[in-house]
Amino acid sequence: MRLILLGPPGAGKGTQAARLVEQHGIVQLSTGDMLRAAVAAGTPIGLKAKDIMAAGGLVPDEVVIGIISDRIDQDDAAHGFILDGFPRTVPQAEALDRLLGDKGFDLDAVVELKVNEGALLDRVETRVAEMRARGEEPRADDNAEALAKRLSAYRAQTEPLVDYYSEKRKLLTVDGMMTIDEVTREIGRVLDAVRAADAKKDAKAKGTKAARAKRTVKTGANKPATKAKAAKSRSKSTSKSAAKPKAPKKAAAKPAAKSGAKAGSTKKSSAKQAVGKTASSKKVVAKKAAGKPAVSKAGKAAVGKTAKAGLKKAAKAVAKAGKKAAKAVVKAAKGAAKPAAGKKAAGKKATRKAAAASKTKAVAKVQTRGKKAKKVTKKRA
Repeated sequence: MRLILLGPPGAGKGTQAARLVEQHGIVQLSTGDMLRAAVAAGTPIGLKAKDIMAAGGLVPDEVVIGIISDRIDQDDAAHGFILDGFPRTVPQAEALDRLLGDKGFDLDAVVELKVNEGALLDRVETRVAEMRARGEEPRADDNAEALAKRLSAYRAQTEPLVDYYSEKRKLLTVDGMMTIDEVTREIGRVLDAVRAADAKKDAKAKGTKAARAKRTVKTGANKPATKAKAAKSRSKSTSKSAAKPKAPKKAAAKPAAKSGAKAGSTKKSSAKQAVGKTASSKKVVAKKAAGKPAVSKAGKAAVGKTAKAGLKKAAKAVAKAGKKAAKAVVKAAKGAAKPAAGKKAAGKKATRKAAAASKTKAVAKVQTRGKKAKKVTKKRA
């Protein structure tokens, strides 16, 4: 635990610091004691401070900070310390923050002992009277006049630290006008609250850190699966895209097989061989030009429909021609029968025979023409 005790002269900082040292096993670091110890030890910083003090000057802040830095590096300060009498100004407090930050330390709390200045003057006078009553000589600065000067210096230089540490949320204020024991208990209570809050904060930080580590591990475990899925999907798409070009080859192979079968069937009759070769050559040319089978089902259906329509049209034309021929024959027969009107008995019979023969002959011609028309239509189809 690292603490600072704040308060005006006579507030009881020295007394409470001694009790905290005993309770928490930490060391008390008084600026005066540290300066005297450094001078006695002959350290570089101590020798520098000795020369300044011998000349009657004030030890600068950088020298004091150097002495504190050496002191808190010692083994007995490893568990914590209490700074008594330092810092006295805001610049010293800022220098101390930098020093502790460089060492990886932080202040746990700044305890302010708040007292009434009038009561402090009364305490000093009472203490001096008691010492003289016991036959003891008080210190030269232990009087009301000296205390008033020290209080004035405290208000001007040190009291601004109250606002400085309050803004950093480090300040704990305790009523220093209580009895010594009551002040000790109150300091213990507020420090216990600080330790509990710090423990809760550390536990939360550890939990957050553990949760992040767990998420990181989980994410890392999921990454290979995700990569495997992506690779699998890529392989599937690749295999599909590679398989797609094979379909046209199969489609192209089927028409070839059919055309081969048709070519084989055309060899059976010599009369149809020339027609088959011509048709197959036309199909090959059409296939090369379009890149598709020569004849489709829709094409075959269209050709069939065209052939049927042609046959119907030809049959109608033949029937119409037959009717016209029959009418012409009948008309000719009637015209030939008129000169022989006198010979009705024999002429009627001959006329009927001639007309029947002519009609039969005309019908035969018409049928012959119809058959020829059918053959031509079939060939065109």
